[in-house]
Amino acid sequence: MTTVNSSSLSPKQDQDRNVTTTSCCIVGSGPAGAVLALLLARSGVSVKLLEVHKDFDREFRGDTIHPSTLEILDQIGLAEPLHRLPHSKVSGPTLQFSDGPFRPFDLSRLKTKFPYILMVPQSRFLEFITLEAARYPSFELIMRANVKQLIEEDRVIRGIRYLGSDDQWHEVRASLTVGADGRFSQLRQLAGFEPIKTSPPMDVLWFRLPHLAHGMELPGGGLGAIGRGRILVVLDRGDYWQTGLVFPKGRYQELKSQGVDAIRKIIVEIEPRLTRHVESLTDWHQFSLLSVESSRCTRWHKPGLLLIGDAAHVMSPVGGVGINYAIQDAVVAANILICSLRSGNVNESLLHRVQKEREWPIRIIQALQSALQKNVIAGVLAAKERPRGVPWQMRLLTQIPFLRDFPAKMIAFGPRRVHLEPVGN
Repeated sequence: MTTVNSSSLSPKQDQDRNVTTTSCCIVGSGPAGAVLALLLARSGVSVKLLEVHKDFDREFRGDTIHPSTLEILDQIGLAEPLHRLPHSKVSGPTLQFSDGPFRPFDLSRLKTKFPYILMVPQSRFLEFITLEAARYPSFELIMRANVKQLIEEDRVIRGIRYLGSDDQWHEVRASLTVGADGRFSQLRQLAGFEPIKTSPPMDVLWFRLPHLAHGMELPGGGLGAIGRGRILVVLDRGDYWQTGLVFPKGRYQELKSQGVDAIRKIIVEIEPRLTRHVESLTDWHQFSLLSVESSRCTRWHKPGLLLIGDAAHVMSPVGGVGINYAIQDAVVAANILICSLRSGNVNESLLHRVQKEREWPIRIIQALQSALQKNVIAGVLAAKERPRGVPWQMRLLTQIPFLRDFPAKMIAFGPRRVHLEPVGN
């Protein structure tokens, strides 16, 4: 682990340090880090949120806000303001098979105030959350903060050191440091945590298609089509369609070598109604590769340090649940830790409790994703011809009454609904 012990610094180094203190230092302003920072700040906990980039604007980040997250935001009066941002809604995709359309799940049947997935650009969502957090004096957002070291004293993490936008070293000392810095987490590496990785059988090529007037419609806000070893996913984003081409893992260079014309041909073979739409694809820079993986750390914490979200568990994109499980991590962490953070004494047993409450839902959803990937998706990607009909596993779920809404519930809420708990003054 790369650490620095403040007591070992020379007088000159100590003088040059820019040192600040806070109750909680969160590294990574993705959905988990931003929501946790907001929840802590609104409860009066001093929190600094560090982000390595200069802004939140990155292409093809996860944009799906599920009912679980909307219910949490509704608890603090933010669901309605969020709906004022430009958005679209998805209640369930329609998959096109040779024997007709098929809907694998339908959120509109669920008993919730929000029976749909809200599609909001993640950059806008993060701006929305951090602007709300900025209303509280105990919150500070620091952009372009490149964390390089953990501060460890007496085997306890006491904060971090980062290079700022001024090219100077800065030190943040905190009762608790939270790593929420994504699938390539720097804090996870600095702490020496090694995740258990799996390699799902697919990767995804993301791109945009224009939403043409008098064109095809997307029932339920989404469409899926299958053909010749590929899966096409189309999501309505209002003024454009976010589109993903799912292909067997390890075939990216082969696809790229075939060029844009070949990609357009593949898309039209799968879904002929997109013939006019794909004319907008002219350059390989319009495509973005998502290398799909899944992983989980066996340990999410050590004294003074906690990992949440993708830093602790990387999710497969199947079901689009990653953002919402990360936000659930943040909510559970806030429920358990706020009182201790107020007192400035965060015992590691509480960090273990966060992992214990969140690890079993993560294990369940990753197991379900793995089963779907191995038993359905892998077979589809290996097929040379379009499947003749809906895979029996998928058809079975919709024909058994008490299982019919199981996929929708797992996508909407996970194995257990998570809500904010009241905090004493």
